[in-house]
Amino acid sequence: MSALALDFRLRGNDASKVTFFLGGIVTKFGVFLPVSGRAASRKTLMQAAQHAETLGYDSVWAADRLVMPWKIETSYPYSKESTFIVPPDRPFFDTLTCLAFLAGCTEKIELGMSVMVLPYRHPLHWAKIATTIDQLSTGRLILGVGVGWMEEEFAAMNAPFKERGKVSDEQLTLLRKLWTEEHINFHGQYYNVNDIAFLPKPYRQPRVPIWVGGEGKYAQRRAGQHGDAWFPYFVRVTPEALAAGFANVRAEAKKAGRNPDEIELACCLPVELTPTDGPQITDYLKGSVQQVAARLKEFIAVGAIHIGLQFMIPHYPERLEQIERFAKEALPALKSA
Repeated sequence: MSALALDFRLRGNDASKVTFFLGGIVTKFGVFLPVSGRAASRKTLMQAAQHAETLGYDSVWAADRLVMPWKIETSYPYSKESTFIVPPDRPFFDTLTCLAFLAGCTEKIELGMSVMVLPYRHPLHWAKIATTIDQLSTGRLILGVGVGWMEEEFAAMNAPFKERGKVSDEQLTLLRKLWTEEHINFHGQYYNVNDIAFLPKPYRQPRVPIWVGGEGKYAQRRAGQHGDAWFPYFVRVTPEALAAGFANVRAEAKKAGRNPDEIELACCLPVELTPTDGPQITDYLKGSVQQVAARLKEFIAVGAIHIGLQFMIPHYPERLEQIERFAKEALPALKSA
């Protein structure tokens, strides 16, 4: 049973007033990997994942980018300034390759994509790689997926930007068949498959968890139709707004003929730790370890079963210090909350 299946209630018709009772479910926490920028290297990546595992984090997360145009006019939805945060003259490792590498460097920590952009990849190719990672990691992969946002990147990949949502939906429909059927036939608008085998099947059963990223109504519909979890990344969000969005996901699941209780709520949240207590902003996690932990409990209270933390410190050594500090001073109490 889903963590959120224990109790879900809407007060009247107001979707923003949603209450979840988790009944002993322990929320998991993950951290983002240094897959881009000056810190990105084999040694740093391996040490970051192994250290996160030792510190007690439940997951590590790799962002996704295939090419970096020198000029980006598309507005970036995940920064305060609406500009992409990684310059084009800095390395950006491939997310699938990184997680395959880390499958052999770690023992128990989950390996997540936040999120892999589907529509400029062929589904047979990326599904084979993802399933192989799941096998090699003995079922530790979390398949975070999204439709992308950078039009210039789609142009470089000769992929249809305006149709990216429909392409992604069709890929996820095909993926279910790849993971469950012996003789696979599929005939869609973008992909056609005639009587093929697809092996291996996932190590984790019944399948690798599909966590659908994106924040808007189309992403919520996609999560309701195809996802095992809704996995948004909000630069600014309140627990109440997150709960309202998840209510929409559940409604979309019901429309699609699915049991809404099969879908969980996860999220990525930017975090800034300060040495001492500071003024609190209602929709942004910034403050001392104790203040941020208290705020995270509010997200746990509305049903978040897994939270990816992105520590917003550009210089990696200082970022690592915050990751360590949070793990030692906050994680034990949060996991027992």
